[in-house]
Amino acid sequence: MSQPKITAFLDSTGQTNVTDPDGQSHERAFPDLPAARRAVREAAAKHAAEHGGPVQLEITDPSGVHALLVHADGDTELVDGALPARPRADNAASRFQPAPVQAPAPAAAQAAEPAAAAPEPAGETEPAEAAPEAVEVAPWPEAESVRAAAEMVPAEATVPMQAPEELPSRKSLRDSQSFLAVQTNIEPARKGWQGRLNAFGFSLAPGAVELAEREDEHLVARIYSGPRTIAVVNQKGGASKTPTTICLAAVFGRAGGSVLAWDNNETTGSLPWRVERGDHASSALNVLERSPHLLSDTARAADINAFVHRQTADKYDALFSDQDIDGEHEISAAEVDVLHAVASKYFNVILMDSGNNHRAANWRRMIGHTDQLVVSTTTVEDRVEGARLTLQGLAGRNERTARLASEAVVIVSQEQPGHEKLAQLHAEKFRPYVRAVHVIPFDPALKDGMIHFGALRPVTQRAWLAATASIARGL
Repeated sequence: MSQPKITAFLDSTGQTNVTDPDGQSHERAFPDLPAARRAVREAAAKHAAEHGGPVQLEITDPSGVHALLVHADGDTELVDGALPARPRADNAASRFQPAPVQAPAPAAAQAAEPAAAAPEPAGETEPAEAAPEAVEVAPWPEAESVRAAAEMVPAEATVPMQAPEELPSRKSLRDSQSFLAVQTNIEPARKGWQGRLNAFGFSLAPGAVELAEREDEHLVARIYSGPRTIAVVNQKGGASKTPTTICLAAVFGRAGGSVLAWDNNETTGSLPWRVERGDHASSALNVLERSPHLLSDTARAADINAFVHRQTADKYDALFSDQDIDGEHEISAAEVDVLHAVASKYFNVILMDSGNNHRAANWRRMIGHTDQLVVSTTTVEDRVEGARLTLQGLAGRNERTARLASEAVVIVSQEQPGHEKLAQLHAEKFRPYVRAVHVIPFDPALKDGMIHFGALRPVTQRAWLAATASIARGL
């Protein structure tokens, strides 16, 4: 099947003349040349969608002639073997300038009959100046019909005056809408083949893949009117709760938010083993000791820095659990309330990494503060079952926890390379019961040691961005 062709002529003012694949010609005016170019590409994409295949687009504008291939999703590519862009001559006639109209010739009868000489006044008179020669110009296409109608009107006929019409009633400006033009200016592509061409001076729009990524980035970068709490849970250990908490905090943090990753373990959790440590050894117990000051009106925003550990590259802070192996203190429900009050005063997004005891007081009180539930699992079968049991327990507890379970986001992290199909199989088991499910590919940078988001593979970073955007939709 041959590709349809659209031919477009654009001038510097935004005027367009487009010939569609059916040979029909259309003229439209736009605010400027860039707006005209966008409109022509959008029209070509619409033709491509209707045609079921790409459409050839030849654009002639002040910069030259460009041959492109436009797809239904708006992607545009240069046509192989296309003529190089060639500038139009400055003196080339514009496609939008009509031909000049020929002045109507005097009627034949009037030309044959000489006009009567006017009586000569008494006294000497100045000789009359010669009449200027008439200049013939090419006729306007409708000139013949106009001339024929004019010849039917007697020379002495006059057009009667029209009675003035009544002024129409006016609308009230109180009901008027804004006159400002609503125009979305899309940043040119930064990625894909469009981005590579833009590096050489083109200004191609982003494709569907890049637009979807930008939408996820926009969702993650939102600033909320109040603090939002995300709980990462699974009553089975080894279910990737800590790496999940860290990566979600990194995506939120890199987007510019004020983010805290909180190790809400009743004793000793593993979050401090996977992130950077600050120049102090403070933990949640130290925050509890200084909570009266931190919650007071005299506390300063920077005071919290003495208790949290800054992640310099990923732009979030971490609150550690107590790391004293000889300690006997266990975080209570009331202490979770105090810690959450402090976190809510200093941070916009709070991610709570949890322990494995879903009956512990601090675990249950964490659920009471949760706005968005995240259930983490790996591709190991007992971790998947632990995720199911966690959701089942919350679904049957009360109306609020049942809503959290049904609106949960499940994240399945691949335990080993080659677990792609297994991860998708487990993901499908959860889809009927929750709002969203995301699969994270295996990445050696997540397996052991300190986690830095920038060290992850691009495909892994994109998967975490998509998962974080899903979570942001629930906030």
